[in-house]
Amino acid sequence: MLEQQQKQGEEWLGLSFRPQNYIPGLVIGFIFGWFVDLTKPAKNPVRRRNLLPGKHKEVSLVSSGGEQELKMVLVVRQDLKMGPGKVASQCAHAAMGMYAELMQSNQFLLRQWEQCGQPKIVCTCKNQQEMNQLREAAESAGLPTFVVTDAGRTQVAAGSRTLLAIGPGPKASVDLITGKLCLL
Repeated sequence: MLEQQQKQGEEWLGLSFRPQNYIPGLVIGFIFGWFVDLTKPAKNPVRRRNLLPGKHKEVSLVSSGGEQELKMVLVVRQDLKMGPGKVASQCAHAAMGMYAELMQSNQFLLRQWEQCGQPKIVCTCKNQQEMNQLREAAESAGLPTFVVTDAGRTQVAAGSRTLLAIGPGPKASVDLITGKLCLL
């Protein structure tokens, strides 16, 4: 009788580890694990390191309430006289570049921004000098920045810095830097 129970147990075990049973379970487990990983906050959600090398300033991004509105501002140089299609392309490069950097460095901030609807505002600055000043001010405030450097295939010279992305960051912090700029 003990021998018969042992034999039935082995048959059940053999049936349960067939590929048609095992592989879907593995896939479902992988998807579930991936989902759980994306929904949990980073180990240190309140602080983030500035994205630029050599800068190690940390800043609080979460209010005491736990939620706050985030936004990104894209600053276009007016002196380059880019056409509307070129400006749109440069804005897309900036948003995607910042997104890629945040995927590597601060997924928690990226998720917060996504939950806010990824607001993006497009403003203008006069020239490279003003854009550099805005970048320095944003970095000093601990906001992430991304500068688009053009390849020079169409309207502007190769190496031209066409656009500055500031944020995503707390709306109030971004507004302190960009609030006086004109909308495009």
